Amino acid sequence: MPLLRFDVIEGRNEEELKVLLDTAHDAMVEAFDVPERDRYQIVHTHKEHEMVIQDTGLGFERTRNLVLISVTSKSRTQEKKQMLYRLLAERLEANCGLAPSDLMVSIVENDAADWSFGMGEAQFLTGKL
Repeated sequence: MPLLRFDVIEGRNEEELKVLLDTAHDAMVEAFDVPERDRYQIVHTHKEHEMVIQDTGLGFERTRNLVLISVTSKSRTQEKKQMLYRLLAERLEANCGLAPSDLMVSIVENDAADWSFGMGEAQFLTGKL
């Protein structure tokens, strides 16, 4: 049920985006113990001047390869979140050539009542999920 939004600078082709999304999904399945078909991903592409993502004073440089992943999910433990950050950094570097300094991840938590997967129902509340 995590919803992942990817903000990237335009220029990646379809195959590069597919590998990015597949890799992120594999990390999500492992870190958050979600089912394989629990996959909700949206890509937003931007002109370079539309994304200003700095380093909060950490001293690393961002490039135009930057990927910002916003995750909306039910509450997860700190350990699971840290595992997700680590797996994303490792696997996106290995599979996509993304430098770990070009990855930013933000998690926003919500509850069972905040999800409807269709049919006008909150399936987590009705017991269907």
